[in-house]
Amino acid sequence: MNKGILYVVATPIGNLDDITLRAIKILKEVDLIAAEDTRHTLKLLNHLDISKPLISYHRHNEEVKSDILIEKLKEGQNIALVSDAGTPGICDPGEEVIKKCIEEEINVVPIPGACAMINSLICSGLNTKEFTFLGFLPLNKKLRKNKLEEIKNSNKTIIIYEAPHKLETTLKDLKEILNNRKIVLAREITKIHEEFVRENIDDLIEKSKNIKGEIVLIIEENDNIS
Repeated sequence: MNKGILYVVATPIGNLDDITLRAIKILKEVDLIAAEDTRHTLKLLNHLDISKPLISYHRHNEEVKSDILIEKLKEGQNIALVSDAGTPGICDPGEEVIKKCIEEEINVVPIPGACAMINSLICSGLNTKEFTFLGFLPLNKKLRKNKLEEIKNSNKTIIIYEAPHKLETTLKDLKEILNNRKIVLAREITKIHEEFVRENIDDLIEKSKNIKGEIVLIIEENDNIS
């Protein structure tokens, strides 16, 4: 029996029109869709007029569900892996099952599409030639300090994600290390309230009390490092 294929499918990060024709085709053709939140994915499928079996696959059940998905793939089923928004595996579940597929010699196929960090970067006005993506900063004090030190000493543009309720704390932490470097706050990319805030760090801290939605911070590189 031929093994199935795991398709890693990027879905919209806000605007439902931001999905490729290929992604729609794959979602229609696969036997099963593994979704971070099946209720969320069902809204997208209904919008696309697609009806497929769904299985939940998220941070808290990755280990167990990965084994189930692997078995189904070995049986010859084709599976689409999707997250709630954007590209699976980028600060979203997916990494675990992808690794297991590679170990089991199951074909993994990317279906490209939306990614918040890339779209924030290209409209930031900061250097796009070299950049480092750090995801969410750790909450652990020691690990967080190490990441902040990495930002301080990086000669590449830095991209991080942040939640609205943690934004003020993160900006205050960054203020201590940034000096005069630029920082761009991108929020609600592709959505109705999409916004790029290009202000000094003090103004950003002041505004952070009222900022809501999905947030990406793009930080200028330290050009004092060779």
